[in-house]
Amino acid sequence: MTDRSPDMTPAAFFVTGTDTDAGKTLIASTLLYAARTRGLSTAAGKPVASGSERTSQGLRNADALALQAQCEPALSYDAVNPAAFEPAIAPHIAASEAHVELSVAALLAPMQTLLAQKADLTLIEGAGGWRVPLNDEASLCDLAVALDLPVILVVGVRLGAINHARLTLEAIERDGLSVAGWVANVIDDRTARLEENLATLEHWLSRRGGIPCLGVVPHLADPTPERAGFYLDITPLVGTS
Repeated sequence: MTDRSPDMTPAAFFVTGTDTDAGKTLIASTLLYAARTRGLSTAAGKPVASGSERTSQGLRNADALALQAQCEPALSYDAVNPAAFEPAIAPHIAASEAHVELSVAALLAPMQTLLAQKADLTLIEGAGGWRVPLNDEASLCDLAVALDLPVILVVGVRLGAINHARLTLEAIERDGLSVAGWVANVIDDRTARLEENLATLEHWLSRRGGIPCLGVVPHLADPTPERAGFYLDITPLVGTS
């Protein structure tokens, strides 16, 4: 049984965060999970990932595996994550140490192949924040621009989140892309004046920025897409069908 409308237009987005460990993978996985529960097809990409483990199948990154698990129909690991590196360091440094040329062109083709499958919801997740370098000339945001995808902004809510969120939004819009929605992901539930911080984010991103908030995910002791899904609304992304 599917909720998909026969004339539904495939939706695709680039997922970025205000910083490393903002919760991009949890939120992206949860959005994909929510789409699957509606009977929609899903696909995901993690163009480049550091902090991968060596396995009998090759390098495997936990974030990419989490995204792969939410793809319906199933996708191969290489389709999801074409560039994986072992050390948990900045991708351009990891690539340099591995003697791999990391570029927008090298990542663009596999992501375009992924998008060509035209799943009902496709998410391409970045690494770190918006301006993470790929090499001495290009950054991961240049891939988002090349793909020409609207952006989902994951705000890791902790001290400094308001400034990080506003700067990231300004950078995305300066690069010519729109933000389709934002999520407040509470990283530190001990953040002073948490409710006031959330209200300020709502003011600057939604009321003044006109960007829909897809939800506020509280700090979860055991974060999973099933648990986080209770707090997110994907309707602004895929409609009501």
